[in-house]
Amino acid sequence: MRYLRPASAAEAVTMLSDVAGSVVLAGGQTLLNMLKLDLAQPSALVDVHRIDGLRGVRTADDGTLVVGAATTYASLAAVRGHPVADMAAGLVDRQVRNRGTIGGNCCLNDPTNNFPPLLSALGARFRILGPGGERVLPAAEFFLGTLATAVRPGELLTAIEIPPLPSNAVVAHEHLQVGADSWALARAVVRLDVVDGVVIDARVFLGAVYGSPLRLPEVERHLVGAAVTSSLADVAGAVRDVDAADDVHCSAAYRREMAEVQLRRALLAAVQRSTR
Repeated sequence: MRYLRPASAAEAVTMLSDVAGSVVLAGGQTLLNMLKLDLAQPSALVDVHRIDGLRGVRTADDGTLVVGAATTYASLAAVRGHPVADMAAGLVDRQVRNRGTIGGNCCLNDPTNNFPPLLSALGARFRILGPGGERVLPAAEFFLGTLATAVRPGELLTAIEIPPLPSNAVVAHEHLQVGADSWALARAVVRLDVVDGVVIDARVFLGAVYGSPLRLPEVERHLVGAAVTSSLADVAGAVRDVDAADDVHCSAAYRREMAEVQLRRALLAAVQRSTR
């Protein structure tokens, strides 16, 4: 197995395209464990974590938050007052936060991962560089299913763009994990845009339930036009019919029940933040 260290994103794409079986190494929090367990046999590791153009967070002129794909959770957590910073600050432990990257989290697209449902609710866009140039995809087209994204062989996720939140927006996320630093059994993310105490727009996503981040349009329709009170949490019952997976941690029925609980908690948290 070869170890390659490109100096730029363009050089990384060239390496990924020219070396069959090569994979991207960023933080390595999942990849290195897969190598240890012999679950992956890449021909080369293309290490991108030192490429300056892939690291860091900046705010564009229009207020968009641009996050380099190789930005660590620790660096992201330093961006105070943003939902992605709140999420990053609470991740696992210090070692993982100092090495793990948001791009790796998204490109793995493990259904239990934290950022895919949050970024979906925030309307994030994903910049992908490949031999044929650059593509920019919305979250709905980027996350394709369990452990699958729109990043093709020879391509590299370079940045994630998060549009500015309107001043009347509130975001809340809740989750249940096997342990404090372990896999999630259910996640819920809620974004409400509120005017004069009434929801004018809503985005609701579940994570760790089945496949990619799961949007709940029926729940969103019930929320829009409703007064911002604790009764909003009643719509959480709609998740009882969603697809859920059985695994070694719990049954599909238990996961659906916990998804309902997390959604109810997220809705109540959003209501509290909106009425402060």
